[in-house]
Amino acid sequence: MPVKIRLQRHGKKGKPFYWVVAADARAKRDGKFLEKLGIYNPNTNPATIELDIDSTVKWLQNGAQPTDTAKAILSYRGVLLKHHLLGGVRKGALTEEQAEEKFNTWVSEKEQAIADKVGGLDKVKADARVAALKAEKEVNDKRAAEAAAALLPEVPEGESAEAEVEAVEAAGEPEQVVEAADATPEAPATEEDKA
Repeated sequence: MPVKIRLQRHGKKGKPFYWVVAADARAKRDGKFLEKLGIYNPNTNPATIELDIDSTVKWLQNGAQPTDTAKAILSYRGVLLKHHLLGGVRKGALTEEQAEEKFNTWVSEKEQAIADKVGGLDKVKADARVAALKAEKEVNDKRAAEAAAALLPEVPEGESAEAEVEAVEAAGEPEQVVEAADATPEAPATEEDKA
């Protein structure tokens, strides 16, 4: 009985979710399977992949053939590397400890790469959020300026707003001018005023 390691589709329309299964090659895609080996969710970024590595390696050693997509998933999680290292142990090229050490080193590097990717995606999201807030603030400032301009009295044709502002500043406030006149001391009366 030829065994395939393949994907079995689940999830709703437009949101696929897959099980990684070992199944008879003659079985339907979503039909009977021999063992569920893990899950694959392409809807997240990066894609979520959870596998039972030891069970998957056991199936590979017993002759199961992965499909192209399943092979890519197994390679991404290091199953094919572990299968390769265990082949070296069987041939006597490596000890089990060396193979386990190499596999663990590879897994830690892979986890670091995935964490870096997630961190990069978070940074991109944060930058996009900051840019969106900046653009929204500019739009709000523009609206506020337009509203303020609408509340100002209209300037007669031929005059500019700057000329009007300069005229008001030159004239000063009327209340200040009156107060300034009251504050000036009166000059002593001269003889001409008395006559």
